[in-house]
Amino acid sequence: PEGDDPFLPFFGPQESPKNPVPQEGMGSGFIVRADGVVLTNAHVVNGATEVTVKLQDRREFKAKVVGVDKLSDTAVLKIEGNNLPVVPIGNPNTTRVGEWVMAIGSPFGFENTVTAGIVSAKARSLPEEGYVPFIQTDVAVNPGTSGGPLLNTQGEVIGINSQIYTSSGGYQGLSFAIPIDVALDVERQI
Repeated sequence: PEGDDPFLPFFGPQESPKNPVPQEGMGSGFIVRADGVVLTNAHVVNGATEVTVKLQDRREFKAKVVGVDKLSDTAVLKIEGNNLPVVPIGNPNTTRVGEWVMAIGSPFGFENTVTAGIVSAKARSLPEEGYVPFIQTDVAVNPGTSGGPLLNTQGEVIGINSQIYTSSGGYQGLSFAIPIDVALDVERQI
């Protein structure tokens, strides 16, 4: 019984059917339309009952999950607002292997973190992920960076940071982004 548990001061109340503990997740995303259309990863919002979008200027918006495409790991959110800041969209097809790129996200909760690297390969397929022609980079992507933009040196979004390839569970120099044209095609269909 919780009230008589001698370990309660050490461990706190435990989750039980009577006492469910809400869980929070974190990810990144970016606004692609000034009326509040946001792109992120499907795995970032998977199972969420509430989604809050926090902008760099600290404004917060309740978001509606408009649609999710698990095959491409793309999710489309909608927040209520006008003249919201949008990211310029680039062309991933003109991106070349060896070009510098940057990722923006909130790794481990450290908001607005920028990491840089190069494009290592294009149109990379991953085991069990044959649908998306990923952009492979060596940009540091960690938990909380998923769903954030992959930018070229002109500051244009060319992809959505989606996955890492790891044996340890942490970043090991291989990260993968969904090309923005693939994500925008999903957004249009949704």
